[in-house]
Amino acid sequence: MTFSDIPVLSFFKRLLDPLVILSTLYLLTLALNEPFSGNYLVLAIIAFFISSYVHEQIDSYRNWRRGKLLAFAGDIFFGWAIFVAILIFIGYATGFSYKYSDGVIVSWFIVTPFALLASHLALRKIASDLRRGDQARSVVIVGANDVGLKLADRIAEYPHLFMDLRGFFDDRGATRLPEQLAMPLLGRMADIAGYVREHNINVIFISQPMAAQPRVRQLLDELQDTTASIYFLPDIFIFDLMQARFDEIGGVPVVAICETPFTGINSLVKRLSDIVLATVIQLLLAPVMLSIALAVKLTSPGPVIFKQRRYGLNGEEIIVYKFRSMAVCEDGASVTQAKKNDQRVTRLGSFLRRSSLDELPQFINVLQGRMSIVGPRPHAVAHNEQYRGLIKGYMLRHKVKPGITGWAQVNGFRGETDTLNKMAARIEYDLDYLRSWSISLDLWIILRTVKVVLGRDNAY
Repeated sequence: MTFSDIPVLSFFKRLLDPLVILSTLYLLTLALNEPFSGNYLVLAIIAFFISSYVHEQIDSYRNWRRGKLLAFAGDIFFGWAIFVAILIFIGYATGFSYKYSDGVIVSWFIVTPFALLASHLALRKIASDLRRGDQARSVVIVGANDVGLKLADRIAEYPHLFMDLRGFFDDRGATRLPEQLAMPLLGRMADIAGYVREHNINVIFISQPMAAQPRVRQLLDELQDTTASIYFLPDIFIFDLMQARFDEIGGVPVVAICETPFTGINSLVKRLSDIVLATVIQLLLAPVMLSIALAVKLTSPGPVIFKQRRYGLNGEEIIVYKFRSMAVCEDGASVTQAKKNDQRVTRLGSFLRRSSLDELPQFINVLQGRMSIVGPRPHAVAHNEQYRGLIKGYMLRHKVKPGITGWAQVNGFRGETDTLNKMAARIEYDLDYLRSWSISLDLWIILRTVKVVLGRDNAY
């Protein structure tokens, strides 16, 4: 259990949604005079595991903690829609759907998201009452530095952590303390033990650099005479963290500072979603792709498919496919990006690029495992070599497979990046995607991509 998961929140985050979903199913079978047979028990078990995973990925609780009720309600309905889609797919794929009453299932699909929302609001009210009833734990932070201030911001941002931050202890004078220090300075490190005993402080966070080890040891010795829980804040936040987490190797604790989001179950989920979506899209668009291939062949000399070397996962070179949209096929040490009114672009190619239809062969790359549907857009090898020395963190985007569409593209950085600032902004969006990945973010990017493509923005 993590520090923030006090009992009511732990229950709230991990069990409430699945229990509401299963209870609603059971009550509807009773209300509609449908026996709760073994088939419904199997459905309940499947629903439990799917709902647990979906709601963990959606993480609607972040909006609950921040008090954004409309966004929270939207997350609940979005998560339920994903759950329903998965369940329908499993039902028809296995042929198991006919074993259930249509009335029960349809009613379950309609009623459950409202039951989920009502249960969350009820627990929100209970949590607020608990906080007003002095159930919050008293907290002090030792060290008014960047890490300590970051923790203070999180405590203020998430009131339902039930923490009451009293202030900071620091040996520095007032003139050396950060200007943004909003909480009071309670004293020096030598004053902590006495203050904790006098005010019955529940939790102490020590935010001191490793260089202060002797002082930290002395502080721990002094705090042995109190009942406070003590936590140490590692100063790893001085780094630009990406998928940071605690792990262990053979029992030795390690801290991941820069890692791909696609490890463990996330890797499987990402790959399965790519295969399913790419297969469906290929089957639906096969006639369109054949028509485009024929048109490219008949309207200009050269190959139908343009192949270009790009950097893929872990910076390894891959071959990316596109319908040829230019009269030339550049793939050397110097590659010029397409510009507005570029003379190299054919008449048909201009239409293909504006509509992004030239990207359709990349779904073959997805099925090959070289690309993903959503991820940082792959750049030509020549561009990578040009920018990797100019933009900090540029190569980190290659910790995941390149995508057909990406977070940068749906935020206005689609097409030519003719300045270093534009490329740097695109890379920042790519890295933000790596930090924030979830399956719901992928689905949101796909939906926004449709809007961007229909708007035909920034593609030449």
